[in-house]
Amino acid sequence: MSQATNQSWGGRFSEPTDAFVERFTASVSFDQRLAAQDIRGSMAHATMLARVGVLTDDEREAIVTGLSEIRDEIERGEFQWSVPLEDVHMNIEARLTDKIGITGKKLHTGRSRNDQVATDIRLFMRDAIDAIEVELIRLREGMVALADREADTIMPGFTHLQTAQPVTFGHHLLAWQEMLARDHERLLDCRKRVNVMPLGAAALAGTTYPIDRHVTAELLGFNRPAENSLDAVSDRDFAIEFVSFASILLMHMSRMSEELVLWTSAQFDFIDLPDRFCTGSSIMPQKKNPDVPELVRGKTGRVYGHLMGLLTLMKSQPLAYNKDNQEDKEPLFDAVDTVGDCLKAFADMVPAIEPKKVNMFEAARKGFSTATDLADYLVRKGVAFRDAHEIVGESVAYGLKEEKDLSEMSLDELRQFSQVIESDVFEVLTLEGSVAARNHIGGTAPDQVRAAAQRAREALAVLKDQA
Repeated sequence: MSQATNQSWGGRFSEPTDAFVERFTASVSFDQRLAAQDIRGSMAHATMLARVGVLTDDEREAIVTGLSEIRDEIERGEFQWSVPLEDVHMNIEARLTDKIGITGKKLHTGRSRNDQVATDIRLFMRDAIDAIEVELIRLREGMVALADREADTIMPGFTHLQTAQPVTFGHHLLAWQEMLARDHERLLDCRKRVNVMPLGAAALAGTTYPIDRHVTAELLGFNRPAENSLDAVSDRDFAIEFVSFASILLMHMSRMSEELVLWTSAQFDFIDLPDRFCTGSSIMPQKKNPDVPELVRGKTGRVYGHLMGLLTLMKSQPLAYNKDNQEDKEPLFDAVDTVGDCLKAFADMVPAIEPKKVNMFEAARKGFSTATDLADYLVRKGVAFRDAHEIVGESVAYGLKEEKDLSEMSLDELRQFSQVIESDVFEVLTLEGSVAARNHIGGTAPDQVRAAAQRAREALAVLKDQA
């Protein structure tokens, strides 16, 4: 190595890197987070090299033992990270060489930092996805349990944020659950494409050493080696796909958060969130602020930004690896952390939601929420739907003038709009009758809510067994 530089790649250079450039190009401040994955990948690589005869068994043993000790040093916080060594890979390799001598320099045979970092990120993402799935399942289970418990709790359903028809709180929660179920599918689908191994692609063209990539893939738990060396080292689709999943998930959670914020307001007063998920005001002692849902709503934009950043990062890169890709890690790490934190907060909070059932019921009585039920009643009596629509519109106009809900009108009042109306109309004008009448799969009837909750529980049990 040139005396002018202490870089591991310095043989070709005649002068050391400028101090600012050294700091500017280094990634060790953030990619040290990949240390566990880097060591795992290196152990597998060394094992494969020994199997194909590139390393001796003794050399492989020295490398694996040394890497195990380095992993312990890092876990204890004793490892000294060096900016001049640029990244997590060279820091670990340099320390390994310090510990076991020249054998440590043989570890990098048949690979490059290009395929090494691509492998590390995929190992990291696989671990992250598995951890995120645990929290996602926990949230879905809590949501389903609450929905089952509140299958009979009536609340207004909205369109345009105007009272539309009565639904049950359980049915509303299961709508949230359906969003999360689709997100769960996207997460697992993303994992399939994450679980492809770049290692062995070397810098971009593969290696002349007699490596066995299938052995390494098996040791690391990958489904298969990547097919093309150029693509293997330069692909970051899997990172973009994960952040796309994260963006859609947080879009859904932001919608949920918006409803929670509305429902906790004095104007709605539909639910109570436990104090541990809220904060107060420094000046207004009466305030109880729904900070957890507000923060989840706010963090959604943060993850959207990471998605746009990664798409922009990749959009102009020629094959194969470019230094630009160093910029993939910080947004990816932050997206992983943000999603994990948001899911944990919701998984803890949602099962603890306390609906204010009386307030929900009274709100559902306002806004003529059973108007559609009256129209359906008239149609069953032989009235054409368009005529029924007009009749109900006239009855609503009357109710607004008299300040009466449809269910509060007498039979004579209702019959002034249509003579086909009989006393059985009140069976459909009650909130309970309205929700019970929608007794089909996907409907808001309490029996259907309980059945849907059971199907969701069974699907989640299968996913937990597969995890």
